[in-house]
Amino acid sequence: MDAPALDLPFDAEAMLPGLRRWVECESPTFDAVAVGRMMEVAARDLALMGARIETVPGRMGYGPCVRASFPHPRAGAEPGVLVMGHLDTVHPTGTLPALPWRREGDRLYGPGVYDMKGGNWIAVEAIRQLQRAGVATKRPVTVLLTSDEEVGSPSTRDLIEAEAARHAVVLVPEPARPDGGVVTGRYAIARFNLRATGRPSHAGARLADGRSAIREMCRQVVAIEAMTTDAATYSVGVIRGGQWVNCVATHCDAESLSMAKRQADLDEAVERMLALRSATDGVSLEVQRGVTRPVWEPDGKVMALYETARGIARSIGFDITSQSSGGGSDGNFTGAMGIPTLDGLGVQGAGGHTLEEHLLVSSLVPRAKLMAGLLQVA
Repeated sequence: MDAPALDLPFDAEAMLPGLRRWVECESPTFDAVAVGRMMEVAARDLALMGARIETVPGRMGYGPCVRASFPHPRAGAEPGVLVMGHLDTVHPTGTLPALPWRREGDRLYGPGVYDMKGGNWIAVEAIRQLQRAGVATKRPVTVLLTSDEEVGSPSTRDLIEAEAARHAVVLVPEPARPDGGVVTGRYAIARFNLRATGRPSHAGARLADGRSAIREMCRQVVAIEAMTTDAATYSVGVIRGGQWVNCVATHCDAESLSMAKRQADLDEAVERMLALRSATDGVSLEVQRGVTRPVWEPDGKVMALYETARGIARSIGFDITSQSSGGGSDGNFTGAMGIPTLDGLGVQGAGGHTLEEHLLVSSLVPRAKLMAGLLQVA
């Protein structure tokens, strides 16, 4: 590749103030207003860089999205590069006191700093540095920032697929793999909503008359997670039930997730989940299929894109592996469409979705240079 992208004057310390504004603008998926505030912050930063900003209204109760298109001599005349990331996080509003922006050595903490505001920020910084240096990108560049990835992208999948179809390459700055590698495929994922409905009674005076929905759901949770094999995993991450401690619970709801490396194995997992039945007389069980992410298996075009990225990384001074990964992303959709997609281009760190979430400051510059190099030649 040409040298200019590798010589750009990236500075980790200079990146931090802007990233801090993003991280301290809390944006949990289920708070559409908070996500909207975050989108406004990002849209302004991108507009100041000369992008044409379009805000796509949210739906299904989720927040809006932002599309930022950068000027290019061939914009609209040929497919471009889509940089795609989400700005929603799993951390509820009010997490900052427990997970404040702070730096401890090479670790930088904050809600969403690793998954995936840090990755989005280095992508923006890569575009900024290319602009400042007058380095042209091979293709027009568009940034799409979405609002509901953490719950499977139920309201944005159509937007993602429509936008990706207009592009030749998709780059996803989700967190890097633990060894710094990138993602060239992702497992298939299906979500399920379960509801047990029992028979209420007074828990003190008439306990035996009731049929507890909570008890039945507890049985189901154990049975569901026991179905996990090497081919497919089954887990229950949410459970809600009951209203009064002195009443036998009428309803209990749960949310379950299954993941598989192969689509056929996920299809079998879906059948097994939909076939679940109540084990308790007087209690019914309903299972509904929720959001599904298709399996993304790498093809020759994806691996060629990876080899390009690997060459860039080696020029910078490090190497990157490639792997298929669990933990879905919006790259599942674009990869499954057959559009060359490279995922896991974001920051290194650990603790995603926990109060130990952090990125490694030392990863900011090399990962930003990698993104800049890809934008230059992809």
